[in-house]
Amino acid sequence: MTASATADSGATHTLDEAIAAVRSGPQGPRIPAVFDFGGTVVHGFTPDSALGRLLRRGNRADLTASLRNTIRGSRAEGEYERFLQRVMHLWAGHTESELTELGAELFRDTIHGHLYPEAWRLIRAHEAAGHTLVLATSLSAFQVRPAATELGFQHVLFTRMAAREGVLTGHVEGKPLWRNGKADAVRRFAAEHDLDLSQGYAYADAAPDIPLLELVAHPTAVNPGPRMSMRAAEQDWPILRFRPRDDVGPRDIARTAAGFAGLFGGATAGVATAAATRDRRRMADSMITHAAGGTLGATGVHMRITGAEYARAPRPAVFVFNHQSQFDMVVLAAVLGSGFTGIVKKEVTSNPVFGPLLRFAGATFIDRSDTVGTRAALAPVVETLKSGLSIVIAPEGTRSLTPRVGPFKKGAFHIAAQAEVPIIPVVIRNAGEIAWRNSAVVRGGAVDVAVLPPIDVSSWNPADMTAEIERVRQLFVSTLLDWPVPDEQPAHPVRGLTGP
Repeated sequence: MTASATADSGATHTLDEAIAAVRSGPQGPRIPAVFDFGGTVVHGFTPDSALGRLLRRGNRADLTASLRNTIRGSRAEGEYERFLQRVMHLWAGHTESELTELGAELFRDTIHGHLYPEAWRLIRAHEAAGHTLVLATSLSAFQVRPAATELGFQHVLFTRMAAREGVLTGHVEGKPLWRNGKADAVRRFAAEHDLDLSQGYAYADAAPDIPLLELVAHPTAVNPGPRMSMRAAEQDWPILRFRPRDDVGPRDIARTAAGFAGLFGGATAGVATAAATRDRRRMADSMITHAAGGTLGATGVHMRITGAEYARAPRPAVFVFNHQSQFDMVVLAAVLGSGFTGIVKKEVTSNPVFGPLLRFAGATFIDRSDTVGTRAALAPVVETLKSGLSIVIAPEGTRSLTPRVGPFKKGAFHIAAQAEVPIIPVVIRNAGEIAWRNSAVVRGGAVDVAVLPPIDVSSWNPADMTAEIERVRQLFVSTLLDWPVPDEQPAHPVRGLTGP
């Protein structure tokens, strides 16, 4: 899917219009931006069927299901009360630390895949405007805190579960954040933090959150149900509709199978094409370009690129990219073409697909748990660069769960400085939608790539690169927030590359 809002009748706005309104509106930390959770920031989960509950065995499985399945969008009357009764009974006697651990595990395994990319962009727009981000939900902290942390919410309002000495009692502490309870909690929070609700923003989907939207100057109904839609029409509130990520279907399975066939077929054809040269580097380059082209052609994934000229020159260089997906490898191969290799974590050697291909391409594998060994492994990379071969590395060190750009490690920048070559940022958007983190399934869609101008690191102080590296990371953040217009005709067409 693409990160955009769909059209609808009445007061529906596009996501770009909503972001433009945030940018042109009041700025600064006194302006609150309040987001509901289920149905607004994250697509809800369908409750288990009676058969599913029967088949589910074990206390831990039941706890996990109660955390996941109660994350919902719009609820019918009485449903929230039944939710509270069920979880209070089920969670009673369990420790807060146990539920916190289960919530974090659930987010890593499942919930992150249900976050709306459109919500992520909207949250980032408010963050850039300096607004105070608030996540307000009727759910528990166990269900929302991991997502709130990943999305950059410093303030989270939630229904508190009472505990005695760290053990849940089976009761709610205070008033649940439901209907007027949520609006009251936001009102109190705004008063305590000197926030101006008369200029604030709020986003919610369900009719019980109408009191919340009525608090602020800029209310928006997101994926509204019938009653919320009616109120939005009456009050002339903007409406946004976000598309949920679809579950894996037969077309995705077929696309993935075709992609693997294209990858292996392209790699084999590439090696065979250059085999007569008996030059391992030429064979590796041919393998990379043919494998990327074969994969893109077979899956039907489109690529749109800006700054294509920086992908070809200057060379050699250290290319750094934001890492969300295994599909990043295909994207980088298509964009950079030939004359490069990578630095990847040791665990990839066990990958039956990319492990052998990366070894043939001369990649350097590092053990992130062994600092001394990593430094020793990276030492020859400087000579690789000096020999004319470029290097690709993910400075975050691992794939992220969302488009969030994590902290950058320093290794890539030290290597570039020692080899006296530039750093070239490669910003990738939507690859995490094509193939989710830790998933081999390929979905349809388009990947955007922005190759930014080279950065000279020769004057950087090797003893203290922190500020300079953070400025590079901010280039990724700002590019993802305000994407450049794609080149109409890339300066260097890439095998398998198509236009917008």
